[in-house]
Amino acid sequence: MAAISINVSTVKPLGDRVFVKVSASEEKTAGGILLPDTAKEKPQIGEVVFVGPGKRNDDGTRSALEVKVGDKVLYSKYAGTDVKLAGEDYVLLSEKDILATVA
Repeated sequence: MAAISINVSTVKPLGDRVFVKVSASEEKTAGGILLPDTAKEKPQIGEVVFVGPGKRNDDGTRSALEVKVGDKVLYSKYAGTDVKLAGEDYVLLSEKDILATVA
């Protein structure tokens, strides 16, 4: 089996998939208590890095995605596939797993 080198620029989502860079999780609680790594919750906010071409309709055309590169999004807690590239955390999501854009 040959080893391949994957970096962020070589990832190209297919269909209605979206590649999101996960935002860093909170280090402190609102009261100022430092959290250990085991107590941190999985972040649900990230920035869209790449988007796929869109879902194919019944007539063969593609419907455009509602999000674009650079958007900050809120996504479902257990959605997508977690990917770690070059020490950064990413998640590959279907567009339906994105709940909202964040201003």
